[in-house]
Amino acid sequence: MGGCVGFRAAELETRVISRGDHASEARGRVRGRAPVLRGAVYRPGVDEVTRALADQLDELRTLVADLDEGGLRAASACPGWSISDVLLHLAQTNEIATASAMGSFAEATEMWRGAAGDDVDALAGSAVERDRGASGDQIRQRWQSSADAMVAAFAGGDPARRVMWVVGDMAARTLATTRIAETWIHAGDIAAGMGVVLPPTDRLRHVARLVHRTLPYAFARAGQDGPGAVRFDLTASDDGRWEFGDDDAPTVVTGLAVDLCRVAGQRAAAANVDLRAEGPDAAGVLELMRTFA
Repeated sequence: MGGCVGFRAAELETRVISRGDHASEARGRVRGRAPVLRGAVYRPGVDEVTRALADQLDELRTLVADLDEGGLRAASACPGWSISDVLLHLAQTNEIATASAMGSFAEATEMWRGAAGDDVDALAGSAVERDRGASGDQIRQRWQSSADAMVAAFAGGDPARRVMWVVGDMAARTLATTRIAETWIHAGDIAAGMGVVLPPTDRLRHVARLVHRTLPYAFARAGQDGPGAVRFDLTASDDGRWEFGDDDAPTVVTGLAVDLCRVAGQRAAAANVDLRAEGPDAAGVLELMRTFA
């Protein structure tokens, strides 16, 4: 799910961050990095994906652990959303992901039906508005509980089982990967509001792979025919290479993996980062690729 209603990449890139007061509170650790795996064929098992999800959640947990009510109510980089609003959105969507992994997606989303039409961002915004009354600390605790429950739900089942999400059914490992992507995106929104820079990690391999695999969906969502074969040749967080797609694909995207993930997460414009694409579908890929519904 998208969230951060009304967000556009240009708004973040031109936003003046003045939230440095809490930067020192956010210093912390990021747990051990998973090994870098390379090759056009890459099928991580759910244990690896769930471990990456747990690490991504842990990074955010460390970032917000010591914020007081004032810090939690401070503005994030999402226009109109405080840091606690972002945590609330993540808690709500974590809870739905947990329900999906446990086979009760329909029941978990009943309250959202008809709340603000069929637009996912509008539904997310409506849900945040509905639950905003709790204190920042209560929202943080809700998010922490939702994160723990979600990891347990994904770790306890078959990674290939089909589960429901807003775009239809998918493998559990794919849904877990979308949660890595959304948590990473919104951790960046929170960090930017605090004046903190989070370094890229090897977890972004999962996000980049998701972007590559969901290109047909991204084009279909925009009402366009799917692209032909596309290859990503990306520079990883350790300066190695992450490659997805066939060697002879006519469209090739090159650049930093973190830039590709930021563009796909609508946190940067392709023209403003070191990302290049060549081939018949180059413009469409850079414009339409995404990490969420």
